[in-house]
Amino acid sequence: MENISIRPARSGELAAVAALRWQWLVENGGEALCEREEFVRHFVDWARDNAGSHRCVVVVRDDDVVIGMAWLAVVQRVPTPRAPRRASGDLQCVYVVPEARDGGLGGRLIRAVVDEARELGLERVTVHSSPRAIPAYARCGFQESPRLLQARVAGA
Repeated sequence: MENISIRPARSGELAAVAALRWQWLVENGGEALCEREEFVRHFVDWARDNAGSHRCVVVVRDDDVVIGMAWLAVVQRVPTPRAPRRASGDLQCVYVVPEARDGGLGGRLIRAVVDEARELGLERVTVHSSPRAIPAYARCGFQESPRLLQARVAGA
């Protein structure tokens, strides 16, 4: 495989990241509610507006083509007397283009996000996984938790 780098996304790469998000929807049989160009514009604006809480890591080939992404959403937590500054993370939107899968890039993306969370001093990182990706997350140290619950509040 070509030379690959895994690093934080640059502002000029956000449209390529948006295209990956669009590709993910198409690949999974989803139907878009807008045109692709409109989505890309919205996504780039959203990523810039939320740069303080959402950090994107990308996989880039040596020809500067973005072929994978993962997001770390950082959530500030309520302080306690023992920990006045607390935060946790949620790993979101891990995606590698189909032709580059099964070579370890997804795992490298996951580890890069977990490393960033560690550097930020986050308490934990959670992920909502597809069944296919559970083994990759487990290889990177993710475990099931009997205490992590969810309530669906919107029809998604």
